[in-house]
Amino acid sequence: MASIRRRNGKWQVQIRRTNQPSLSKSFIQKSDAERWSRMLESKLDVEGLLPDTNILKRHTLSDLINRYLEQVTPKKRGHGPESLRLKKIKRHRLASCRLIDLKTATVNGYVEGRIEKVCPATVALEVGLLHHIIETAKLQWGFPFQDNPIKNVHRPGRPRVRNRRLEPDEEQLLFDGCSKSSVTYLKPIITLALETAMRRGEILAIRWDDINESLRTLRIPVTKNGHPRVIPLSSKALTTLLGTPRGISERVYEVSPNAFRLAWERLRNRVGIKDLHFHDLRHEAISRFFELGLSIPEVALISGHRDPRMLFRYTHLRAEDVAEKIHSMQSAGKFD
Repeated sequence: MASIRRRNGKWQVQIRRTNQPSLSKSFIQKSDAERWSRMLESKLDVEGLLPDTNILKRHTLSDLINRYLEQVTPKKRGHGPESLRLKKIKRHRLASCRLIDLKTATVNGYVEGRIEKVCPATVALEVGLLHHIIETAKLQWGFPFQDNPIKNVHRPGRPRVRNRRLEPDEEQLLFDGCSKSSVTYLKPIITLALETAMRRGEILAIRWDDINESLRTLRIPVTKNGHPRVIPLSSKALTTLLGTPRGISERVYEVSPNAFRLAWERLRNRVGIKDLHFHDLRHEAISRFFELGLSIPEVALISGHRDPRMLFRYTHLRAEDVAEKIHSMQSAGKFD
């Protein structure tokens, strides 16, 4: 028989059966507590067993993270960043929490502490990852969670979409800084980002065999969304690629993501440009494509976006540029 009592401002349900571990759960509303107790007792009458929660007492969140790192993360395309993210979570005291004690309030406390140190988007990614770990443990590994304790955890609101574009002098500042650097791959990679809207990982993965000089195209076999694409190359992009000294590697730019990230940060600090991410160059390139008059399908072909709504998030036209275009069209008699 279930017992329902008021405790610490909530209604706590406790269900005990002979020779079975007890189950308990707390609710804000008494009606929810009564509904849950009826549902679970009905299930017990049919199946006759309560789940053995001893495994939740023996294991911690850190144990689940370790298993996830070993069995799930390596199969993902973004396994590198995810691995680093999970290892950071493991260093937090939350990871030492027993699974039986892992509650929504506990994780909310983690979120409140993290939001003071990192941006909301990072915290939201961490919460989403923890939610998937618990779901995997519940559905695939047989851990007897009644509910996912991460389900109702507060997730920081999604930040406003960045609309950072290069100021008129910033592109030249970057290239001037490249000319003073001993890192030879900086200028060609920045040039390609502005000419093709490719992501950093896509540029670093370019192979010589992916370049078709006669058709002026580049094949990108591995992309973020999992759909390979072939993009057209401007004269500047093609010249940049073909002008890169060819070594023994099949890759055009034999540099690791972390090495490039550090080189980019040093360059940005050296020339005094603030709040510019390398990914902002992708935004800049896409916006320039629209300013050149390319259609949505044409830009999507280059950028790889399959949903126009996502493409618009990367598009930031300057009002003054559009005004100038309208003026020019009016002067030419093309627009009234």
